Amino acid sequence: MDDHIEWVLEMDIRKESAGEVQALVTEMVNETRAKEPGALVYEYFLNPEKTRCTVIERYADNEAVMTHLENFGAHFAKRFFSVFQPVRFSVYGPADDNVREALSQLGATFDDRLVGFSR
Repeated sequence: MDDHIEWVLEMDIRKESAGEVQALVTEMVNETRAKEPGALVYEYFLNPEKTRCTVIERYADNEAVMTHLENFGAHFAKRFFSVFQPVRFSVYGPADDNVREALSQLGATFDDRLVGFSR
C-alpha cells in the first residue's frame, strides 16, 4: 500500500463571488503545480449550473499534505472561503494526527484504506 492521501471537497459557489472562481482556481492550480512536487492530483470541476465546484486532490504523503495546507493558508485561504462554502469534505488514506487535526477544522471526515492499488 502507498502513503497517498486524497480527498474530495464539494463546495457551493457564493453567488456574489461567482465571477472570481476561474481566476482563483487557475492561480491555485498553477501555484500548487510549480511549488508542491508532493501534490500528485489537483483538479477542479464545475457543475453545469455553475453553482457547485468540486476539487479532487491527491498527495504523496502526510508531509506533502501539510506543505499544501501551509501554502494554502498563507496565500489562498481568505479568498478561497470568500468564494466557496464547503458542503462535503471526504479524506481517504493514512492521514496522521497532524493532518486529521488540520482538516477536521474544515469539517473533514476520514476513511482509511481497506484494500486496493494505485498505478
